Amino acid sequence: MESQKEKVLIVGVVLPKDDIEIEDSLDELEELVKAAGGRVEARIVQNRDRLNAAFYIGKGKAEEIQDFCENLEIDTVVFNNELSGAQLRNLEELIDRKIIDRTTLILDIFALRAESKEGKLLVKLAQLQYRLPRLVGFRDYLSREGAGIGTRGPGEQKLEIDRRHILREISNIEKQLQEIVEGREIKRKKRVSSQLPMVSLLGYTNAGKSTLMNQLMKRDNEYEGSKSVFVKDMLFASLDTSHRTSKLPSGQTILLSDTVGFVSQLPTKLIEAFKGTIEEVENSDLLIHVLDASSKDLDLQIKTTIDLLKDLEIVDIPIITVLNKMDKIDENNPTRTNINVENPIYISALNDINIDELLKLVQEKLPMVYREVDMFIPYKDQSISSSLMNDYEIKNLEYVEDGLNLSFTINHIDYEKYKKYII
Repeated sequence: MESQKEKVLIVGVVLPKDDIEIEDSLDELEELVKAAGGRVEARIVQNRDRLNAAFYIGKGKAEEIQDFCENLEIDTVVFNNELSGAQLRNLEELIDRKIIDRTTLILDIFALRAESKEGKLLVKLAQLQYRLPRLVGFRDYLSREGAGIGTRGPGEQKLEIDRRHILREISNIEKQLQEIVEGREIKRKKRVSSQLPMVSLLGYTNAGKSTLMNQLMKRDNEYEGSKSVFVKDMLFASLDTSHRTSKLPSGQTILLSDTVGFVSQLPTKLIEAFKGTIEEVENSDLLIHVLDASSKDLDLQIKTTIDLLKDLEIVDIPIITVLNKMDKIDENNPTRTNINVENPIYISALNDINIDELLKLVQEKLPMVYREVDMFIPYKDQSISSSLMNDYEIKNLEYVEDGLNLSFTINHIDYEKYKKYII
């Protein structure tokens, strides 16, 4: 029930060099609180020339927050930026409420959403690495009964966790993850060797990437409803990278990759932990940047994704920008026309609007053209058939009297090289 939700006060600080609108950032923070199961009762903003080393905000503002908490019966205060261990401790002692920061909140949501073994390990690793230098600040609220938001995952080990214990656990998790990474690398090599062009969907969390992926999958004749990816209208509905296939208008099969959603000020530890899964993007032939056309924070969405791609040094892969959720656009909620992106395509993944046009654009933008072919290669040219069978995933192979019949997808370079064998 709504009345049982954790009551939260959110706090933001505006500094002279900030390039993100504080209200946009706090709107997003409020959505994160909702995703974690809380309810925002109020927000407080302070303008400062520089941060306070002891309290992050000024001591007087901290005392004002303490009064707010008393009057509104606040359970938790969430700060919009990272706090040091000392700041956490000082604020908690003064305000006498559970204090967490934006990073802890996001990590908490990830702990709530993680389902795969790798996802759970990655989140736990990021949480432990983030909490290690802040133990002095976390210890008070982690020791409380039913501590709620910010305490999921390894936090439930409470006071008995010491630095050496955390370091041992981090080492153990890293060993487990290394085994998973090696297994994923084998799968990645198989996907690369299949010669299917890979198209990755990326962008803000809850922009509709998974819904779009499901629509694109329906263009594949071999589509089965059971292969649909999980969709829910919430931040970080899924953390696991999904791979599916779709068909271009030419009949060419493409591999789709749905990556974890982004959010502004994504914690550094989380980026480091999930870099292995995000690196799927680096192996892509084309990126589809999905935006929520109905969002008032469109500029923030664009900046967040572009900045993260720069951080990952992904600069040379062509990008198609998609403005999704056009079904939510009306006179009361018009779409923005002055956004800083080139040639966006407007779609509704939910209502299957302009999906075929998007696939035509994907076909045009793919830097390397692939074709599905049937070949007959005589036995006297066995070296060629051996080479093709090593380089490509053969869909159909038939030995006949004079040679081999092969069906597979070939890139445009080899197509020109071996086109005399095409049936």
